[in-house]
Amino acid sequence: MSMNVTLNAENRAAAGKGSARKLRASGRIPAVVYGQGGEAIPVSIDAHETDLLLHRISIDNTIIDIDIDMSGEKEKIPTLIREVQVHPYKPNILHIDFYRIELGVELHVDVPLHLVGTPAGVKLEGGILQQIIHDLSVRCIPSAIPDSISHDISAMMIGDVLHASELAIPEGVTLMFDADRTICLVDAPRVAVVEAEDEDEDGIAESDDADDGDDDDSE
Repeated sequence: MSMNVTLNAENRAAAGKGSARKLRASGRIPAVVYGQGGEAIPVSIDAHETDLLLHRISIDNTIIDIDIDMSGEKEKIPTLIREVQVHPYKPNILHIDFYRIELGVELHVDVPLHLVGTPAGVKLEGGILQQIIHDLSVRCIPSAIPDSISHDISAMMIGDVLHASELAIPEGVTLMFDADRTICLVDAPRVAVVEAEDEDEDGIAESDDADDGDDDDSE
């Protein structure tokens, strides 16, 4: 199941571009916690701590507990990342939206799909694997979110198609795809067509030789 991680945050009273620029200059990132009918909470988070965290988790399906001081008491708010705004040409995070979730209440998330093995049709017959779906949309309670879903494709031959109905979905998780949705397939190898030399070109070559012979005779 997907892991829970904690990210420390501080309340952010001031708003606006000027305030956000000052925060970033001090090594912090402006962010907001919202959703589930609760009041939106402007916060700031440490840029270095956040960068390290985002490099070791799956952003789409990891529950992040925002640890923040609320009315004089520390409180952990379970969230999922909904949006990360980055600088257009620098590796800097500008803003993050955290969506507040309720433990025990189902939600929709995207989970990575890992295809395991090399299809026999690729290994033995030179076929080509085409993966159509890379992430699976699922519905489940937060504690049941899988880190990923895997499927062994080593037995697939040329012409075989893997459908969504064939995936092993963990208990308590509902796949939000049609059963006949194509996940991947093994295509026949592409054959390079070698064209024969054009007969007209051969004719031209022969006439060139004939011309050379005529020149020799005239001399």
